[in-house]
Amino acid sequence: MRRRKTIEDRVLDTIISIILIVVVFVTLYPFYYILLITFNAGTDTAAGGMYLWPRQFTFGNYLYFLEDPKWISAFGISLLRTIVGTVLGVLFTGLVAYGLAKRDLIFRKSYFTIVVVAMNFSGGIIAFYIVLKSLGLINTFGVYVIPGMLNLFFLLIAISFFTDIPEELGESARIDGASEVRIFAKIILPVSMPLLATMSLFIGSGQWNAWLDSAYFVQDEGLRTLTYRMMQVINQSMVPSGDAQAAAMSRSSVTPFSVQATAMVVSIVPILGVYPFLQKYFVSGMMLGSVKG
Repeated sequence: MRRRKTIEDRVLDTIISIILIVVVFVTLYPFYYILLITFNAGTDTAAGGMYLWPRQFTFGNYLYFLEDPKWISAFGISLLRTIVGTVLGVLFTGLVAYGLAKRDLIFRKSYFTIVVVAMNFSGGIIAFYIVLKSLGLINTFGVYVIPGMLNLFFLLIAISFFTDIPEELGESARIDGASEVRIFAKIILPVSMPLLATMSLFIGSGQWNAWLDSAYFVQDEGLRTLTYRMMQVINQSMVPSGDAQAAAMSRSSVTPFSVQATAMVVSIVPILGVYPFLQKYFVSGMMLGSVKG
Protein backbone atom coordinates (compact mmCIF):
# COMPACT_ATOMS: atom_id res chain seq x y z
CA MET A 1 0.00 0.00 0.00
CA ARG A 2 1.36 3.38 -1.01
CA ARG A 3 2.06 5.74 1.88
CA ARG A 4 0.31 9.10 1.76
CA LYS A 5 2.59 12.10 1.56
CA THR A 6 2.82 14.25 4.63
CA ILE A 7 3.10 18.02 4.66
CA GLU A 8 6.84 17.68 5.23
CA ASP A 9 7.12 15.44 2.16
CA ARG A 10 5.26 17.96 0.00
CA VAL A 11 7.38 20.83 1.24
CA LEU A 12 10.56 18.86 0.57
CA ASP A 13 9.37 17.88 -2.92
CA THR A 14 8.55 21.51 -3.68
CA ILE A 15 11.97 22.71 -2.54
CA ILE A 16 13.73 20.01 -4.58
CA SER A 17 11.63 20.85 -7.65
CA ILE A 18 12.44 24.56 -7.35
CA ILE A 19 16.16 23.83 -6.99
CA LEU A 20 16.11 21.53 -10.04
CA ILE A 21 14.23 24.11 -12.10
CA VAL A 22 16.81 26.75 -11.20
CA VAL A 23 19.69 24.38 -12.04
CA VAL A 24 18.11 23.48 -15.41
CA PHE A 25 17.52 27.15 -16.21
CA VAL A 26 21.07 28.18 -15.28
CA THR A 27 22.42 25.28 -17.36
CA LEU A 28 20.31 25.71 -20.49
CA TYR A 29 19.80 29.47 -20.70
CA PRO A 30 23.36 30.28 -21.88
CA PHE A 31 22.85 27.90 -24.82
CA TYR A 32 19.47 29.46 -25.57
CA TYR A 33 20.95 32.96 -25.36
CA ILE A 34 23.70 32.11 -27.85
CA LEU A 35 21.05 30.69 -30.20
CA LEU A 36 19.02 33.86 -29.66
CA ILE A 37 21.96 36.04 -30.68
CA THR A 38 22.38 34.18 -33.97
CA PHE A 39 18.82 35.06 -35.03
CA ASN A 40 19.04 38.71 -34.01
CA ALA A 41 20.74 41.59 -35.81
CA GLY A 42 24.26 41.87 -34.44
CA THR A 43 24.12 45.66 -34.12
CA ASP A 44 20.89 45.39 -32.12
CA THR A 45 22.38 42.71 -29.86
CA ALA A 46 25.29 45.03 -29.09
CA ALA A 47 22.80 47.51 -27.63
CA GLY A 48 21.94 44.99 -24.90
CA GLY A 49 18.64 44.34 -23.15
CA MET A 50 17.68 41.21 -25.15
CA TYR A 51 16.91 38.20 -22.98
CA LEU A 52 13.98 36.05 -24.16
CA TRP A 53 13.45 36.47 -27.92
CA PRO A 54 15.00 38.33 -30.89
CA ARG A 55 14.11 42.00 -31.25
CA GLN A 56 15.19 42.18 -34.89
CA PHE A 57 14.83 38.67 -36.28
CA THR A 58 17.22 37.92 -39.12
CA PHE A 59 19.13 35.15 -40.87
CA GLY A 60 21.88 37.64 -41.66
CA ASN A 61 24.41 36.07 -39.30
CA TYR A 62 24.04 32.66 -40.92
CA LEU A 63 24.09 34.17 -44.43
CA TYR A 64 27.27 36.07 -43.60
CA PHE A 65 28.78 32.89 -42.20
CA LEU A 66 27.84 30.80 -45.26
CA GLU A 67 28.95 33.44 -47.74
CA ASP A 68 32.42 33.74 -46.22
CA PRO A 69 34.68 31.15 -47.92
CA LYS A 70 37.03 31.11 -44.93
CA TRP A 71 34.30 29.80 -42.62
CA ILE A 72 33.11 27.21 -45.15
CA SER A 73 36.67 25.99 -45.70
CA ALA A 74 37.29 25.87 -41.94
CA PHE A 75 34.10 23.89 -41.40
CA GLY A 76 35.13 21.39 -44.09
CA ILE A 77 38.62 20.98 -42.61
CA SER A 78 37.19 20.44 -39.12
CA LEU A 79 34.69 17.90 -40.43
CA LEU A 80 37.35 16.06 -42.44
CA ARG A 81 39.85 15.94 -39.57
CA THR A 82 37.14 14.72 -37.21
CA ILE A 83 36.12 11.86 -39.49
CA VAL A 84 39.64 10.81 -40.51
CA GLY A 85 41.13 11.42 -37.07
CA THR A 86 38.40 9.45 -35.30
CA VAL A 87 38.59 6.49 -37.65
CA LEU A 88 42.40 6.33 -37.50
CA GLY A 89 42.48 6.94 -33.75
CA VAL A 90 39.94 4.24 -32.91
CA LEU A 91 41.40 1.72 -35.36
CA PHE A 92 45.07 2.21 -34.47
CA THR A 93 44.45 2.42 -30.71
CA GLY A 94 42.30 -0.70 -30.93
CA LEU A 95 44.94 -2.61 -32.88
CA VAL A 96 47.71 -1.72 -30.42
CA ALA A 97 45.48 -2.56 -27.45
CA TYR A 98 44.55 -5.92 -28.99
CA GLY A 99 48.22 -6.81 -29.29
CA LEU A 100 49.09 -5.65 -25.76
CA ALA A 101 46.13 -7.58 -24.36
CA LYS A 102 47.87 -10.84 -25.29
CA ARG A 103 49.36 -12.22 -22.07
CA ASP A 104 52.05 -14.17 -23.94
CA LEU A 105 53.32 -11.08 -25.83
CA ILE A 106 57.11 -10.77 -25.68
CA PHE A 107 58.33 -7.68 -23.76
CA ARG A 108 54.71 -6.95 -22.69
CA LYS A 109 55.80 -5.36 -19.40
CA SER A 110 58.31 -3.16 -21.19
CA TYR A 111 55.61 -1.88 -23.55
CA PHE A 112 53.37 -1.09 -20.58
CA THR A 113 56.21 0.80 -18.94
CA ILE A 114 56.67 2.91 -22.08
CA VAL A 115 52.94 3.68 -22.16
CA VAL A 116 52.82 4.73 -18.50
CA VAL A 117 55.92 6.93 -18.85
CA ALA A 118 54.52 8.55 -22.01
CA MET A 119 51.25 9.30 -20.21
CA ASN A 120 52.96 11.09 -17.34
CA PHE A 121 55.91 12.83 -18.99
CA SER A 122 56.17 15.01 -22.07
CA GLY A 123 59.04 16.58 -23.98
CA GLY A 124 57.14 19.86 -24.31
CA ILE A 125 55.89 21.85 -27.26
CA ILE A 126 59.36 22.57 -28.68
CA ALA A 127 60.38 18.92 -28.77
CA PHE A 128 56.98 18.05 -30.24
CA TYR A 129 57.44 20.68 -32.94
CA ILE A 130 60.89 19.33 -33.83
CA VAL A 131 59.50 15.81 -34.16
CA LEU A 132 56.65 17.00 -36.39
CA LYS A 133 59.06 19.01 -38.53
CA SER A 134 61.41 16.03 -38.95
CA LEU A 135 58.44 13.94 -40.08
CA GLY A 136 57.35 16.59 -42.59
CA LEU A 137 53.98 17.12 -40.92
CA ILE A 138 54.26 20.87 -40.32
CA ASN A 139 51.74 22.84 -42.39
CA THR A 140 50.04 19.68 -43.69
CA PHE A 141 46.70 18.03 -42.99
CA GLY A 142 48.56 15.08 -41.47
CA VAL A 143 49.50 17.14 -38.42
CA TYR A 144 45.84 17.00 -37.39
CA VAL A 145 45.37 13.23 -37.49
CA ILE A 146 48.70 11.37 -37.30
CA PRO A 147 49.86 12.53 -33.81
CA GLY A 148 46.49 11.53 -32.34
CA MET A 149 46.33 8.05 -33.85
CA LEU A 150 47.38 6.48 -30.54
CA ASN A 151 45.35 7.63 -27.54
CA LEU A 152 47.17 6.35 -24.45
CA PHE A 153 44.21 6.83 -22.10
CA PHE A 154 41.87 4.75 -24.24
CA LEU A 155 44.72 2.32 -24.94
CA LEU A 156 44.71 1.21 -21.30
CA ILE A 157 40.91 1.01 -21.22
CA ALA A 158 40.86 -1.01 -24.45
CA ILE A 159 43.50 -3.40 -23.11
CA SER A 160 41.35 -4.02 -20.04
CA PHE A 161 38.30 -4.59 -22.25
CA PHE A 162 40.04 -7.00 -24.64
CA THR A 163 41.53 -8.93 -21.73
CA ASP A 164 38.03 -9.71 -20.47
CA ILE A 165 36.96 -11.21 -23.83
CA PRO A 166 37.10 -15.04 -23.61
CA GLU A 167 40.16 -16.38 -25.40
CA GLU A 168 38.07 -19.28 -26.70
CA LEU A 169 36.51 -16.96 -29.28
CA GLY A 170 39.88 -16.35 -30.93
CA GLU A 171 41.12 -19.91 -30.47
CA SER A 172 38.19 -21.43 -32.34
CA ALA A 173 38.75 -19.02 -35.23
CA ARG A 174 42.47 -19.84 -35.35
CA ILE A 175 41.65 -23.53 -35.60
CA ASP A 176 39.57 -22.67 -38.67
CA GLY A 177 42.60 -20.91 -40.18
CA ALA A 178 41.67 -17.28 -39.47
CA SER A 179 44.50 -14.75 -39.21
CA GLU A 180 44.85 -12.33 -36.29
CA VAL A 181 43.65 -9.46 -38.49
CA ARG A 182 40.56 -11.42 -39.47
CA ILE A 183 39.88 -12.37 -35.84
CA PHE A 184 40.19 -8.74 -34.81
CA ALA A 185 37.90 -7.50 -37.59
CA LYS A 186 35.28 -10.25 -37.55
CA ILE A 187 35.13 -11.30 -33.90
CA ILE A 188 36.72 -8.73 -31.57
CA LEU A 189 35.33 -5.52 -33.07
CA PRO A 190 31.67 -6.67 -33.25
CA VAL A 191 31.65 -7.49 -29.52
CA SER A 192 33.43 -4.24 -28.66
CA MET A 193 30.78 -1.76 -29.73
CA PRO A 194 30.49 -0.04 -26.30
CA LEU A 195 34.25 0.49 -26.31
CA LEU A 196 34.34 1.70 -29.92
CA ALA A 197 31.38 4.05 -29.43
CA THR A 198 32.91 5.63 -26.33
CA MET A 199 36.29 6.04 -28.02
CA SER A 200 34.67 7.50 -31.13
CA LEU A 201 32.68 10.05 -29.16
CA PHE A 202 35.59 11.33 -27.07
CA ILE A 203 38.23 11.20 -29.81
CA GLY A 204 35.82 12.75 -32.30
CA SER A 205 34.82 15.60 -30.00
CA GLY A 206 38.49 16.18 -29.21
CA GLN A 207 39.33 16.44 -32.90
CA TRP A 208 36.36 18.71 -33.58
CA ASN A 209 37.22 21.12 -30.76
CA ALA A 210 41.01 21.19 -31.25
CA TRP A 211 42.58 24.48 -32.32
CA LEU A 212 46.07 24.61 -30.79
CA ASP A 213 47.61 22.47 -33.53
CA SER A 214 46.08 24.74 -36.15
CA ALA A 215 47.57 27.77 -34.40
CA TYR A 216 51.04 26.36 -33.76
CA PHE A 217 51.78 23.98 -36.62
CA VAL A 218 49.83 25.33 -39.62
CA GLN A 219 50.42 28.50 -41.64
CA ASP A 220 48.32 27.65 -44.69
CA GLU A 221 45.04 29.58 -44.38
CA GLY A 222 43.30 26.85 -46.35
CA LEU A 223 44.03 24.36 -43.55
CA ARG A 224 42.63 26.42 -40.68
CA THR A 225 39.94 24.76 -38.56
CA LEU A 226 36.57 26.10 -37.45
CA THR A 227 37.63 26.44 -33.81
CA TYR A 228 40.74 28.37 -34.86
CA ARG A 229 38.55 30.79 -36.86
CA MET A 230 36.41 31.25 -33.75
CA MET A 231 39.51 32.13 -31.74
CA GLN A 232 40.46 34.57 -34.48
CA VAL A 233 37.10 36.29 -34.14
CA ILE A 234 37.59 36.58 -30.38
CA ASN A 235 41.01 38.17 -30.88
CA GLN A 236 39.83 40.45 -33.68
CA SER A 237 36.92 41.68 -31.57
CA MET A 238 39.50 43.19 -29.21
CA VAL A 239 41.05 45.36 -31.94
CA PRO A 240 39.49 47.58 -34.64
CA SER A 241 38.42 45.71 -37.78
CA GLY A 242 39.71 46.59 -41.23
CA ASP A 243 37.75 49.09 -43.31
CA ALA A 244 36.50 46.51 -45.81
CA GLN A 245 35.47 44.03 -43.14
CA ALA A 246 33.81 46.72 -41.03
CA ALA A 247 31.88 48.00 -44.06
CA ALA A 248 30.67 44.50 -44.97
CA MET A 249 29.52 43.87 -41.43
CA SER A 250 27.75 47.19 -41.09
CA ARG A 251 25.79 46.60 -44.30
CA SER A 252 24.52 43.25 -43.02
CA SER A 253 24.01 44.31 -39.37
CA VAL A 254 26.56 41.69 -38.37
CA THR A 255 29.12 42.05 -35.59
CA PRO A 256 32.15 39.90 -34.72
CA PHE A 257 30.30 38.64 -31.64
CA SER A 258 27.23 37.58 -33.63
CA VAL A 259 29.46 35.75 -36.14
CA GLN A 260 31.25 34.04 -33.26
CA ALA A 261 27.91 32.96 -31.76
CA THR A 262 26.79 31.64 -35.14
CA ALA A 263 30.02 29.66 -35.50
CA MET A 264 29.46 28.21 -32.02
CA VAL A 265 25.97 27.01 -32.96
CA VAL A 266 27.20 25.55 -36.24
CA SER A 267 30.06 23.78 -34.45
CA ILE A 268 27.67 22.17 -31.95
CA VAL A 269 25.31 20.73 -34.58
CA PRO A 270 27.54 17.80 -35.75
CA ILE A 271 28.15 16.60 -32.17
CA LEU A 272 24.43 16.81 -31.38
CA GLY A 273 23.71 14.90 -34.57
CA VAL A 274 26.09 12.05 -33.78
CA TYR A 275 25.44 11.63 -30.05
CA PRO A 276 21.93 10.04 -30.31
CA PHE A 277 23.33 7.20 -32.42
CA LEU A 278 26.05 6.45 -29.85
CA GLN A 279 23.95 7.01 -26.74
CA LYS A 280 22.87 3.38 -26.32
CA TYR A 281 26.52 2.33 -26.15
CA PHE A 282 27.71 5.35 -24.19
CA VAL A 283 26.49 4.40 -20.68
CA SER A 284 27.96 0.91 -20.79
CA GLY A 285 31.11 2.26 -22.44
CA MET A 286 31.64 4.76 -19.62
CA MET A 287 31.82 1.86 -17.15
CA LEU A 288 34.71 0.19 -18.98
CA GLY A 289 37.65 -0.41 -16.72
CA SER A 290 35.71 0.53 -13.56
CA VAL A 291 33.83 -2.74 -13.03
CA LYS A 292 35.33 -6.14 -13.65
CA GLY A 293 33.08 -8.83 -15.05
